[in-house]
Amino acid sequence: MMTTDASASTFPAVISQFSSEDLVLGAGVAIFHIASERVVICSEPDRHGRKYYFLPKGRRDAGEESGRGAEREGYEESGYRNRLLPLPIKHRQPQPHPPVHPSPLTAEVVCMQLIPVGYETKQYVLFWYIAETLPPTLEKELETKIGDTYKPPPPYPADLTLRDRVKLEPEGYEPLHHEGTGVNEEEATYKSYLLPIEEAVKKLGKNGVMANVVLKGWKGIQDRFALEAAVD
Repeated sequence: MMTTDASASTFPAVISQFSSEDLVLGAGVAIFHIASERVVICSEPDRHGRKYYFLPKGRRDAGEESGRGAEREGYEESGYRNRLLPLPIKHRQPQPHPPVHPSPLTAEVVCMQLIPVGYETKQYVLFWYIAETLPPTLEKELETKIGDTYKPPPPYPADLTLRDRVKLEPEGYEPLHHEGTGVNEEEATYKSYLLPIEEAVKKLGKNGVMANVVLKGWKGIQDRFALEAAVD
């Protein structure tokens, strides 16, 4: 597996406040096909006709949990069904109380962006997650027709190792790409690609936030493989 450095620039913490009408909450996701060491990225033409590459992301629906919103936006913008992937990523969230089988694995946010909305005082808060493409049996269970209501996937099984997860796919399996998943005219123009990690990082811009999300996610996957091997 390719070794990566997922370090990121850090910025001073800020104190601010926004009323609900000035706040936009969103989520994005890096979707990995673990067996082939690839990640999903999308593209659309910019105003000069050149391709702009990005990870799927968007506003969460009202009442929707941000992780679920990340999975849904990942599917709508890229056409790849996905589910959040628990990884041994450092975070500052407390364990549930009372603790139940504490684990180093979590599907927590790996990065957060603060983005101004236009030139106004509205604030976009974007949470980034790591996910995986789905195995063929789960794709079959969630099969829908174009235009049908989105079906969220079940969570990643707590007792499923990454090694056993990879074995759920036949050799050479290509993750299923769904057509017509965009929910508006702009999303309908998006193209998506499953690219090797290094190539995806280059297209996203090596020093950008989205490239860092990919690197951090891929490092987390490698760390989980190592953790599971140590337990075995």
